[in-house]
Parts: sequence; structure tokens; C-alpha cells
Amino acid sequence: MPISWLTEFLNSPFPPLDQALDNGLLAMGGDLSSQRLLNAYRNGIFPWFNEHDPILWWAPDPRMVLFTDQIKISKSLKKTLKNTDLLITMDHAFSEVMAACSAPRKNAHGDTESGSWIHPEMIEAYTDLHQQGIAHSVECWKNGELVGGLYGIAIGHVFFGESMFSTVRDSSKIALVTLCRQLQRWGFPLIDCQIYSEHLASMGSIEIERKQFISYLNEFCPITNDNISWQLADNQ
Repeated sequence: MPISWLTEFLNSPFPPLDQALDNGLLAMGGDLSSQRLLNAYRNGIFPWFNEHDPILWWAPDPRMVLFTDQIKISKSLKKTLKNTDLLITMDHAFSEVMAACSAPRKNAHGDTESGSWIHPEMIEAYTDLHQQGIAHSVECWKNGELVGGLYGIAIGHVFFGESMFSTVRDSSKIALVTLCRQLQRWGFPLIDCQIYSEHLASMGSIEIERKQFISYLNEFCPITNDNISWQLADNQ
């Protein structure tokens, strides 16, 4: 089945999820307007494409998720969390976190990779969502320097994780643990992690069927979070 091309009209609908290819690619084209992005995430779809390429929309099956009450914290990470000198904040440096996530980094083989899918077009779109109170970040600071963090968007009581970075050992893990603990306080049961990674699996993320993921979205996305102030509790 050929991949659907979306027009730039905001009411251009996404195709049914069962039309996605085996690799999860569902559609191409469209734009990164706030309305389209929110419609996409609410329906289990996310954009992922390199700079200068057409916008690609994905709905993989299975889907990687992390239940906030099932995060795994190793003994060494527990020790680090107890003794860390990092300052953890939320929504203090969203654009800086995105910029750091887009920077080249070493992969598991020691090779340098570019975060080319977090390019200016994506940064502009998600910064706009942040300014609307929809996209959020967690930051880790050491001696006033940003050394780790993550960002994503919240719809209802689901947090859709996008990317994380770390320049100090375990700082991204600390950001994720902190986020999970805070989301539990607010009644968020689920973080969307999109696709499998060993790093996320080691921290408790699991793969579930796409139809189950959509069922969770239908249950938790309609819940209002208007009364939430996106700041960390004092007892983090």
C-alpha cells in the first residue's frame, strides 16, 4: 500500500494506523503546526525526519512505553540519586534542552552521531508548544551548567517523551526518574517512549501492541491537567 501524502491544510486527516508500513511509517508531508502535532500525538502518531527531508509520520507497532510506577532504579543509580549534587528543575530551560538533545553524541560503538532529526524546524514547532504550556522539559544542572535533561509533550495524563541528553554520567537517568516521580504525584500513569532502546528497557520500559497503546491514549488523554503547575515538588 503506498504511503499517504498529507496536504498542508490543517484538516488533512491522517490515514488509519493499520495502513502503516512494517517499520511504522504511516504518512508523509503536512506541516508541524500545533494543531497537527496535537492531533498526531493524541492518535498515537509522531513526526521523525531529517532536516531538508519531507516530514515523516510514524505509528510503530509495537510501541515502547514506560509506566511511571514501574521505573527500574539500579542499586548504583539509587546511590547516585541519594548523593547527587545536581540541581533538578522543570521548564527552566526548554530551548536549551532541545538544543543539547540535537548536538552530536557518541553511540554505543563510540561513533559520533548527529541528532539531525532535532533540527530548527522541529525546535521551532516544539518551542511553540512549550510556550502554550504543552511541551515540557526537565533539566539537570551542575555548578550552574546544564548537564542533562529531557523534553516531551503532555496531553491529558500521558507524557510523550521525545529525547534526552547527558554530559555528566547518569544525569539523563536522574531526569527520567525525577519526571516519573513527579508524574506519579499528578496521576500520570504512562510515558510514551516511541521505539525500543536498550537504555530505556534497562529502566523499565516495555513494548506493547499498538492497539493497546491507543486504548491507553483514549483512556488517559481526555483527563484534564489544567490545574497542574509544571514545577517539581519540594520533596524531590
